[in-house]
Order: sequence, then C-alpha cells, then structure tokens
Amino acid sequence: MDFSIYDLTSFDQGIDKCLYENLTPFWATVVEMTLIGLIFLIFYALVALFLIYAERKVCAFMQNRVGPNRVGPYGIFQLIADFIKLMLKEIIPIKNADKFLFNLAPFIVVIASFMAMAAIPFAKGLHAIDFDIGILYVVAVSSMGVIGVLLAGWSSNNKYSLIGAMRSGAMIVSYELSVGLSLLTVVILAGTMQFSAIVEGQANGWFIFKGHLPAVIAFIIYLIAGTAEANRGPFDLAEAESELTAGYHTEYSGIKFALFYMCEYMNMFIVASIAATVFLGGWMPLHISGWEGFNHVMDFIPPFLWYLGKTFALVWVIMWFKWTFPRLRIDQVLTLEWKYLLPINLVNILIMAFIVLMGWHF
Repeated sequence: MDFSIYDLTSFDQGIDKCLYENLTPFWATVVEMTLIGLIFLIFYALVALFLIYAERKVCAFMQNRVGPNRVGPYGIFQLIADFIKLMLKEIIPIKNADKFLFNLAPFIVVIASFMAMAAIPFAKGLHAIDFDIGILYVVAVSSMGVIGVLLAGWSSNNKYSLIGAMRSGAMIVSYELSVGLSLLTVVILAGTMQFSAIVEGQANGWFIFKGHLPAVIAFIIYLIAGTAEANRGPFDLAEAESELTAGYHTEYSGIKFALFYMCEYMNMFIVASIAATVFLGGWMPLHISGWEGFNHVMDFIPPFLWYLGKTFALVWVIMWFKWTFPRLRIDQVLTLEWKYLLPINLVNILIMAFIVLMGWHF
C-alpha cells in the first residue's frame, strides 16, 4: 500500500533539520518542544470544546430536544460564552482545604491526559512520540490521573468530595485491568506494542476483522472498561449529582473546575482514539481484499480524516451509553468488572494466543 502522498515524515524531518542547522542543539530542542506543546494545547482546547458541544447536541437528540440553539448558528457560540464565563469566574477559596494539594490536583489530571495523548499517531509521521512500548506507556501514564482525582477529593475537606474520589479510585483501579488485558489481546495478535507498527500491521485489514471473535470481544470489553475509567455514564458514580453534588470536584470553581471538566472529555477522546488505533486501523483506510479500485479510492482520503472519523464514531457510542443506560450502583460496577469482564478477558487472551500460535488469524 502506498500512502506516500500523505506521509508527513519528510515534513517533520525537514523542520527538525532546519532547526538544528540554524540553532544550537539545546535551543533547537527547546523550540521543537515549545512548538509541539503549543499545538497540543490548541488541539486539546478545540477538541474539548467541540466534544462539550457535541455531547449537548447528542443528549438533546436522545431526549427529543433541540439543545443549544440561541447563541450563534445552531448554538455554536454558547461554548465560547461558557468558556469565557469559567475563565473569568471567581475562584472561591476553601477555608479548611489543603491548599497546595487542592491547587495541584487539576493539573495532575490534565498532565496525565496530555502525556497519554502524546503517544497517539494521528496520521503517518504525525505523532509526538513513538515508543516501542507505546501501549505500556499509555496504560502507565493514564493511570496517573487517579492520583489527581484522589487528591482533589481528599484535599477539599468535604465528605461528598472524598466519597466521590474513593468511588472513582475504586473504579479506575478495577477497570484498568480490563483495559490493559483488552489491549494485551491485540498486542498478542500484532506482535508489537508500538502504535505505529500496530497501525501499519492493519494495512491489509483491521485487527477487529483479522483477529476473529477474540478481537471483537476485546474491543467490546475495552469500550465498556474505557467508559468506566473515564468516569462516563452509566459509570459516573464519582460525580453522581443526586448523591454527591459534583463528587470529587464539588469544591472547585472557575478555571480549576474548567480543567476537570475539559479533562473528562479529553479522556473520553483518548479512550476512543486508542480503540480506533488498536482495533480499527487508526489512520489506515478501509481496504477489502480483491477490490483494487475501491482500495485505490480509499487511499485518497487523508489519513487524518480516517483517524478522526473512527474516533468520533466511537465517541458517539460512548455518549450513547451515557444517555441510554441508567447509572449503576457501586456494587454493580465492581461486580461487572471482577465477576464478568476480568474472567472473560483472561480466557479471551488464552484463545487469542492459541489462534496466533496455530496461525489461524487472517
């Protein structure tokens, strides 16, 4: 397959070469890191704002309503108004809070999501870092977010915040097992943990099709576990409004609340991105064996659009979960993981390993 018309590797290397020829190695590295950081900041803000708008419209569609429709065409500027309001809103000091940890918590959550997003390949040659242990890296850094959640709940000196943080910690620690084992199932099929190599391995077919039934099971379990790990409904016990006000970020206001709010949506985007990359070929176009004309047409669609299309389709599924199913109790959430998803995952890994060993995969 020839994707050279959209290969950004030479473009990246050209910028790198230009910087190192005109600057000292130290300043070239600083400029590169600053540029990448700014791009990620802009991308982070734009995607989070879009997803907040999309959630409100999807929710309205599910409930037979219109959604935001007053400020700007289709209510698109409502987001800008809300964003400005949160940025300018007074940050209310909490009298008995642990001030250092209280202020640190939202930044830990945001940094964890930034670090996870850095490893995702958006197109060929378009990723910040390409570790050969990419999946292990993402699982490791994404688990750091729970530290920020626990700190937020504990440092607020509020019983509702603490209960929400403990619920979130229990869920994230539990469902990380299913997320990791689902990804491990694909690692066995792909033979590598490097994201770029996993995407390249799907040039002649996405892993959800090539891996038979175990890949489909791993994909479904990953979506369920990823939804729980992102604290999305029906697993949003950590911020159950009817019980805990807003859960672990009850005491936050202004920009700190905005950071938690944006981070929740970015975590959902990251969960969908990893699923699209690992199971659905990432930026790789859809190819059907023997349909050369069809495959040739698919190759002309830019890889970045393939990646975004798959990711936002999965984001819609995760939003559909929230607005369709009722919220589970904490015992039901943990029972689902420990009694059902985890045993199924363990058996599924053994089946996938046997299929790969026998060479029965496509």
